[in-house]
Amino acid sequence: MKLWNCLVFVGLLLACSGPVQAQYSDSVHYNLRFSGTGILNRTDNSQSYLLTNALRFGARLRKADLNAGANYLYGQQDGNLKNNDFNSTVDVNIRSRFVPRLYYWGLGSFEKSYSLRVNNRTQAGGGLAYSIVDRGDSLFVNLSDGVLYEYSNLQTSDTSQAFSSIARNSFRLRMRYRLAQRLTFESTSFLQHSLQDGSDYIIRSNNSLNLKLRKWLSLTSALTYNKVSRTGKENLLITFGVTLEGWF
Repeated sequence: MKLWNCLVFVGLLLACSGPVQAQYSDSVHYNLRFSGTGILNRTDNSQSYLLTNALRFGARLRKADLNAGANYLYGQQDGNLKNNDFNSTVDVNIRSRFVPRLYYWGLGSFEKSYSLRVNNRTQAGGGLAYSIVDRGDSLFVNLSDGVLYEYSNLQTSDTSQAFSSIARNSFRLRMRYRLAQRLTFESTSFLQHSLQDGSDYIIRSNNSLNLKLRKWLSLTSALTYNKVSRTGKENLLITFGVTLEGWF
């Protein structure tokens, strides 16, 4: 994503951000978050860089959450394209009326990845989630499992593509830990196996460490790992930057 696009995102966030509110009632509360991270490596005869931009919107009620997000990753090494990846997701979580800490979830996502050789992948489905620990913003550990239906177009070689329509089991581990209201660790990891072929799987892991400087500003370090077994591709990305966030 070009630099001016990043600045537009930042401007929109600052325009929409309001004072942080930690309490939730029957009214709707909205959250907007933008993260911009990257890394640059330059020597006398080589140069590489990697830029990551993420925009997330959330709406929260007492009994349900709605989240939408988009991520864009771009990187070059010595003028050669290495990363040009985009993904977006929309998910809804509805709290059970009968079992505390139990959720029903639904998810829809779209992905394109140059580095993983994914021309396009669309997933949609749902399942159940349970919070093993839920202490609000201080500590949260959640497990979920369900079925996603997927349509994909993968670049299996330089000249060959593979189209498929399959069902996957999707297992997710989500964690959040906050220390002294300033340092926050967040992690979301997926393991998605094909229900037809056990050797066909996807691994995703997104982890971040945020140091809050202001109510709306944090320094961020992020570690991301992805693997797609059908293309035999994986990537490991470590970046540093800032996160802007506001509740309204």
